[in-house]
Order: sequence, then C-alpha cells, then structure tokens
Amino acid sequence: MKVVILSAGQGRRLLPLTAETPKCLIPFSGRSLLEWQVRALVAAGVDDVTVVTGFEAEKVEAALAEISLPGATLRTTHNPFYELADNLASCWIARHRMIGEFLILNGDTLIEPGIVRRVLESPATAPITVTIDRKADYDTDDMKVREEGGRLLAIGKTLPNDLVTGESIGFLRFTDEGGATFVSEIERLMRSEEGLKRWYLSAIDGIARYKGGVGVRSIEGLEWGELDFPADVDHAVELTGRWVERGL
Repeated sequence: MKVVILSAGQGRRLLPLTAETPKCLIPFSGRSLLEWQVRALVAAGVDDVTVVTGFEAEKVEAALAEISLPGATLRTTHNPFYELADNLASCWIARHRMIGEFLILNGDTLIEPGIVRRVLESPATAPITVTIDRKADYDTDDMKVREEGGRLLAIGKTLPNDLVTGESIGFLRFTDEGGATFVSEIERLMRSEEGLKRWYLSAIDGIARYKGGVGVRSIEGLEWGELDFPADVDHAVELTGRWVERGL
C-alpha cells in the first residue's frame, strides 16, 4: 500500500514556531509530526511513503532520511509552487504516485496506527473513501461532511451546520478506479484559473456531488489531532504523550 503525505506548507498560522521549521517537523514527545505519521502508517502495513515537500524542503528530506524503518520505502517529491498554491497543486505534483491503490494523508494530521488499520482492514466499498470523525459541534475551520448511509454527499468548510454529519480528518483511501477518477479531476481543476488556490478536497466534493462513488469510514473512538493553530500544539503534546505511554 502506498501513501502520499501532503507536507509542502510552512504553517503560517503557527508563526513564529514555523519561521524556519516546516509544520511537519515540529517535535512532539520526542518525534516530529512527520515521524509520528510515518511510523503510524508503516506500523499498520503501509510500505511505500511519498512526502510532498515545499517550505524548507531540504530539512524535511534530511529528517525523513533519519527515520529507519526496515522494509519501508520513504521518498519525497517537491512542490515548487507551495508559496503560491494550495494543496490541490501538491496532489497534482504527486499524481505519478497515484496509481493502483493508495492513501492520502494531510501533512498536519496526527493519527494513531489503529486509524490506518481500521481503514485498510475494512473492505473498500467505494472507489474513494473519506475518513471521518463525529462530535457535538463544528467550527468554521472544520472540514465538514454531509453523508448518508455511508455515502458522501458533500464536503467543505462552509457546509451549513444543520446538514453536517461529521468532519474529515484528512485521510483518504483510493482504489485503482477511484485514483484514476481523482487524478482526472485534479488535472481538470489545475487547468482552470482558480486551480492553484483550490483544496484537493474540493475535487472530492465535486466527484461526490456529480459522479458519486465516494464513501466514508468513521474512526470514532480512535485518537487523532490536527495542527493548525497555537492551541493545537498543546493538544498534540498531550496526545503524543499518551501514545508514548502506550508504546506506540
């Protein structure tokens, strides 16, 4: 199983913490965010990891080279447009890795290995699967989803709260068919005037609304975290501290 980790961004909302350090290299409980991600993925059976770099790419490449995981291939591919573009462009840069079955993980999402196992051990009932969690309330920055009977109907930050049934954690699974559909859609969007400013999940939203074939998988009960704002740093320290105690 392959994974593409989207780690090109600087993380400006975390300045000055990210003034010279990419968000993916912020340390938590003895490991960088990136190392926590890679180890969780490999522990669950993923053996081919591609990290999309951008800001301070050399530092990310050096950090990845220091992670020793026998049997796993760790590589990078560079997004030279990271300062101008959103993460749709990172997917476009990495589309050569999106052949056959693969996963996409946001570069700012911490996940425990159990999340990866749940996604991989479940039968792929749709060409594209969006991993979701649920909670009582959703804020304006949550990547909200509307789903019904395991089928994704819409995804986006601006969905009306009365339609929201969960939030995307930034972890997706693609079959061969789903990957081909996704790559075709990102290539179409990148030819549009607004392509550089689009999130890759806007491509998923378009596929779900107009083509179908997008499902959801709940990871309720398992631990994850997103690193966007200064307050998220404390939560990540607490989260990874628990994982250290559990021997993850």
